[in-house]
Amino acid sequence: MTYMIIETFKPGQVNEIYKRLEEKGRMQPEGLTYIHSWIDENMEKCYQVMETDSEEKIHQWISNWDDVMEFKIVPVISSEEAKNKALS
Repeated sequence: MTYMIIETFKPGQVNEIYKRLEEKGRMQPEGLTYIHSWIDENMEKCYQVMETDSEEKIHQWISNWDDVMEFKIVPVISSEEAKNKALS
């Protein structure tokens, strides 16, 4: 399953986020695959695409970051999958 993870950086934490990322990497469990991410120009939100067979792995990963960010997990499907679903 593919997920859009919307991360909202807690006030004053952006430097800590990037420092931790540089030192420890993404710290995701095996079976959770990072695809790509984008940061808004104000450096307040990150929009990240990840894939996994278990949403529990997302929650494991979040536990490494929830002191500096808040998370919204959105299951998503591709445009092609949406078209097929709509037309079936």
